[in-house]
Amino acid sequence: MTVRDLRNVNNVTIRIRSLHLWPLVVFVLLSVAPSTAADPASITFSLDFPNSSPEHYSIAVQSDGHAHYESSGKISAESDVRDDYQTDFTLSDATRARIFELAVQAHYFSGKVDSGNKKLAFTGAKKLVYKDGRRNSSADYNYSQQPAVQQLTTLFQSVAATMEFGRRLTYFHRYQKLALDDELKRMEDQAKRGDLADLQAVSPVLKEIYEDTSVINVVRARAQRIMGMQALPSGK
Repeated sequence: MTVRDLRNVNNVTIRIRSLHLWPLVVFVLLSVAPSTAADPASITFSLDFPNSSPEHYSIAVQSDGHAHYESSGKISAESDVRDDYQTDFTLSDATRARIFELAVQAHYFSGKVDSGNKKLAFTGAKKLVYKDGRRNSSADYNYSQQPAVQQLTTLFQSVAATMEFGRRLTYFHRYQKLALDDELKRMEDQAKRGDLADLQAVSPVLKEIYEDTSVINVVRARAQRIMGMQALPSGK
């Protein structure tokens, strides 16, 4: 065997050993990589207010705009029918950006958030939670004196008001179509006053009502009109 042949054998051996080491190298790299790097940041707002409608609701928002809403309680203050509701939706870019901007201003809800004033009327037990790859902080409060928290509360409540219209419209369209007219009138009035945020979140049920020929025309027309309205984010 020549010197050249010996060199070729050594090179082949080195390559084979290198290939055997690759699984170990890949395993090490995956082990040290941060597992939460790709996880989006999230903000959750919840409110619990016994004997109100709804008694409980929460909105979880991710930094990519995906959101989840859930609530429980009576369909309305005048009804004895209870309903548990949940749905996924996408926030507008403007609302999503505003929510995370206010969270930064509120220092991610760390430190004291509640005013501590026990003389204030109870307006529901509220909670804000912020999570990302580095932070996990939360705050419980009835009322906060921090402007950013006040604005964030108003914004989330405006989104929740929109989602509750979606909950009631879904129920009425399925079980009580005669109630749709008054419900859509109230929704249109509140949207005109700027009390609702992100109307596009409930466009699926509005579209279903508009396309349902068994619903009277005046109701279908109002559903179509609301779909065309632009609700600006609250809490500015």
